[in-house]
Amino acid sequence: MQEAATRISGLPLWDGDAYRGPADVRWENGRITHVETVRESEVPGELTVIPGLIDTHVHFDSYAGSGSVDWMTWPLITPEPERSLHVVSHARRAAAAGVTTLRDLSGTDVQLAAARALDAGLIPGPRILVHGAVGMTAGHGDLFIPPHYPHRGPVADSPDECRKLVRQWARAGVDGIKIFTSGGVLSIGDKVGWRNQTKAEIAATVDEAHALGLLVAAHTHTADGIDIALEFGVDSIEHGTGIQERHWDDLVSRGIPVAPTLMINDAIAERRIPVSDEAQAKGRAVVDERDANFRGAAAAGVRFVLGTDANGIFVKFGDQLEELRLMRHAFDWTSERALRAGTSDAADAIRLTTTTGRIAPGLSADFVVVRGRPWEDIDHLTIDNIVAVVARGVVVSGELPG
Repeated sequence: MQEAATRISGLPLWDGDAYRGPADVRWENGRITHVETVRESEVPGELTVIPGLIDTHVHFDSYAGSGSVDWMTWPLITPEPERSLHVVSHARRAAAAGVTTLRDLSGTDVQLAAARALDAGLIPGPRILVHGAVGMTAGHGDLFIPPHYPHRGPVADSPDECRKLVRQWARAGVDGIKIFTSGGVLSIGDKVGWRNQTKAEIAATVDEAHALGLLVAAHTHTADGIDIALEFGVDSIEHGTGIQERHWDDLVSRGIPVAPTLMINDAIAERRIPVSDEAQAKGRAVVDERDANFRGAAAAGVRFVLGTDANGIFVKFGDQLEELRLMRHAFDWTSERALRAGTSDAADAIRLTTTTGRIAPGLSADFVVVRGRPWEDIDHLTIDNIVAVVARGVVVSGELPG
């Protein structure tokens, strides 16, 4: 889908790095062609423009309808073509909240099909990136499926199997690879402290992924898991609960981003949605450790970026706005620092610097028109205050002013 040359004139602009004052923004065929500051706003009221948000950690493969289903079994019994429509529904709901890029960690052909349809402009919506998972039998990624259920996703149980699975994901067209260096919270019968794969398996996975130009995201909740992730050169830390002071210098000097996924662990620990006793106990332990570790890590300069673990169940698509507020509070940040974590820095963290995350010529026309000044007060950034969302040059929600 191509869009004729379009413009917004005179709205106050925060471009992803700083406030630039009232500006004219023009775009054509999905790309920004012109950004120029002007003296006065031509549009009355309190409308401003910010870049579209980027969520670096989501899971799309869940039920998006209005009814009630069992979230664990629904993906197992629903055909892939039907599930891909739910992915698109989740994606469009996120876009209505100003999220114009989302990265699915542990995607399959279901998410890849939806991403291609959105890329082709068949359906207006946000950009979707997909990482394929490389994990072991009885690992965190495998334990979402009941033990006797015969249809399971791929696993890898030797260095050679890890390399082969990375290559298979690359052939399928993924944007990156996800690994696991600890157990998890919601997986069935799992223990957070369990080792997931050997060092030889992890080394093979990271080496093969990097050889094929794929980023590697490491799920980990433990200090040992972060040690392993850093040892083998992963590109991002997901959750990062076990970050300790000994990790700070390495994380900061290498600029490794951490997706803190605050809201989902709070929701599990507080049982906002029904979970097993086992999951709640693990959630409480994770939150206690996280709260003890994260404030110091942020003060030391560890690079936290927006990553929610949204799956439409525990964290809704649209809750990204609340996650930014939680990050501001948890890390004692300014509103502007929080907004960078969800725009320009999130883009830089997943190698989209030349694609999105800022409002600048040559980048994708991904931006939000909102009432208020979120860089001064992130509380202004609410769904009710969003007037319009443009993703890749197409209005995907609301209506542009003027």
